[in-house]
Amino acid sequence: MTLSDGTYRIGPPEARLLIRTSRTGLGRRAGHDLTLEATRWSGEVAVVTDAPERSSVSVTVETDSLDVREGTGGLKPLTEGDRADIKRTLEGKGQLHTAEHPTITFRSTRVTGTPQSFEVMGDLTIKGRSHPVTVHGSAEPDGTLRGSASLTQSTWGIKPYTAFLGALKLADEVRVEFICPGVAGR
Repeated sequence: MTLSDGTYRIGPPEARLLIRTSRTGLGRRAGHDLTLEATRWSGEVAVVTDAPERSSVSVTVETDSLDVREGTGGLKPLTEGDRADIKRTLEGKGQLHTAEHPTITFRSTRVTGTPQSFEVMGDLTIKGRSHPVTVHGSAEPDGTLRGSASLTQSTWGIKPYTAFLGALKLADEVRVEFICPGVAGR
């Protein structure tokens, strides 16, 4: 099944948008590699297969919808209290500052490749700052679209979380992934 010309709406509950963090520093064994999921977001993908440069992608994420789905590693499992603390920190001024910046947006500026393997270049706006990002993606035989991009948090004015006087910290680079089942079959 291949991706056909048309406009596709994407978002939960079928589609998933994940952010994966990793830890660094001397105390990294104490922390967790986190998987966050945006639970409220929407997007539109316009596909022109014979002229990919005319294709486009736009996505809007509600910043207060990021929930901790998983925490791997660490000296102990994540508790519900840990999850609540992480969410509170993430929504604070040093991170996403959700009270002042309620959305994250991505708008494509260029699409290249084929429906089976593509790159989407665009502007990602976080905390009112826009910077270019390249998303690498593919369409699987069952019609599922998958892709990812690596981002450096500090580029958007986000200070990676630190603890224990900096001995434990989140790496500045995070990976954003999307999984959109059945798009090519619509």
